[in-house]
Amino acid sequence: MKLRTTAAAAAVVVLALTASACGKSGSPDDKNDKASDGKPAPAAPTYKVNTAADVKGSSVFDKIKGKKITIGTKADQPGLGFENPSTKKRSGFDVEIARMIAADLGFDEDHITFKTIPSEARETQIATGGVDLYVGTYTINDERKKQVGFGGPYYVAGQDLLVKADSSIKGPDDLKGKKVCSAAGSTPLKRIKEAKYGVAEAMSQQGYQLCVQQLVGGSVDAVTTDDAILKGYAAENKGALKVVGNPFSKEPYGVGLKKDDKALRDAVDNAIEAHEKNGDWKKAYDATLGLSGIPASSPPAVDRY
Repeated sequence: MKLRTTAAAAAVVVLALTASACGKSGSPDDKNDKASDGKPAPAAPTYKVNTAADVKGSSVFDKIKGKKITIGTKADQPGLGFENPSTKKRSGFDVEIARMIAADLGFDEDHITFKTIPSEARETQIATGGVDLYVGTYTINDERKKQVGFGGPYYVAGQDLLVKADSSIKGPDDLKGKKVCSAAGSTPLKRIKEAKYGVAEAMSQQGYQLCVQQLVGGSVDAVTTDDAILKGYAAENKGALKVVGNPFSKEPYGVGLKKDDKALRDAVDNAIEAHEKNGDWKKAYDATLGLSGIPASSPPAVDRY
């Protein structure tokens, strides 16, 4: 897909973008999806289920053993946590992380229930047992640790910029006098408003999809949020949009779970480390976020506490 300068062509690109976000051709779980080099996209790995799994001392595991595990995630983030509205199929890097952890805990695909949870409800859902684990661009920080526990991190994101493929913007230092869009109320929006970046206008939308549409249409020069989220949109718009690849923050993504369930936290950490070592982590990345054309970095070290 190539960008044109006419308003009509821009509208066509926006329509195509919207269709792909709705699970049509070109969506992250479309079988005909291709990597950035035009070759067929690599398949996500399969995960061997540990049928003998047991997590002694975990109240959460005791409740779900031999039944089903409920995992909270996002449904509107291509490449990370996405639900095809037609097929209800879940895809993305966060979804693969959830599946590999579930397999190590003894749950196959038929015994995983994915539950879409908005960001503002994560802590409540974890604390009340609405979900057993939460895997969805959930940044580990000390304030959240007062309410929930965290396994991981399994990925370290950073605030970055999504721009048109022919843009001269190479990083935050190039934003002076530019228009930038991010989600309303988000940390990235607050950060980009800092005087040192000198943006002409920091625009807000209720979701990143709307920001991306503005970028394609030419009313903003860049979209900013975590690079992991932006990679999904870049993968959807191969040749039209790109991630700059110059992150200017650190956002360690963790697996949310009940605050005092150390046994389960240790089991989650063990699973993350095992799948990093056996290559599943890299294969999962390549099949999801790797479609953006940005190769995987080394997975972060698990922070046990």
